[in-house]
Parts: sequence; C-alpha cells; structure tokens
Amino acid sequence: MDQKKNSYEKIYDIVKQIPRGNVATYGQVAALAGNRRWARVVGYALHVNPDPEHIPCHRVVNREGRLSDAFAFGGVNRQKLLLEAEGVTVVGNFVDLEIYQWKKTVL
Repeated sequence: MDQKKNSYEKIYDIVKQIPRGNVATYGQVAALAGNRRWARVVGYALHVNPDPEHIPCHRVVNREGRLSDAFAFGGVNRQKLLLEAEGVTVVGNFVDLEIYQWKKTVL
C-alpha cells in the first residue's frame, strides 16, 4: 500500500506541474514520475484524485490527444469545458498534441 501511495504522490506532483493551457499524456506523466510503464497507474491515480482543485487531472489525455470518456469529475464534456476554459482547442474530443502538449521531458 505504501508503494502505491508513493507512486500516486509522484504522479500527482507531476500533474500539478502541467501548465495551464497545456496537456500531457498518461505515458508522459508516467515517465516523468519515474516509470514509463505506469501509464495505466496514472489513469487509476487520476480517477481517485483526492484534490481535483489543486491536481488538474483534466490536463491529462491519451497518447493520441483524446479526452477521457471516463473522466472522473463529470465525464468527457467536463474535461473539454475545463480545457477550453484554459484556451485549449478541442476538436472531436481530441487535443492537438503538437500545439498543446507540455514540452517537459525526462532527462
């Protein structure tokens, strides 16, 4: 349980860093949190986000830029509204990663 909590905390720390008006992919968050194989773990962590006001999970999309159909805090429409409020253009439930993806990479 401690390992799970620790991995979730690492994930939340990364997600808190995603700038307003940008998105990151699950895989990108996983890699930045220390394990490239954690993409599903990132999804699980965000689904149980304990503090959505301060952990902007709406800024995380899949590797194709697709919004989450199972967005935990109001569904895909809520995620779209939150992103659009930050200036991110969403077309057909997709975000253009070439334009909006956070440029932070793993060193």
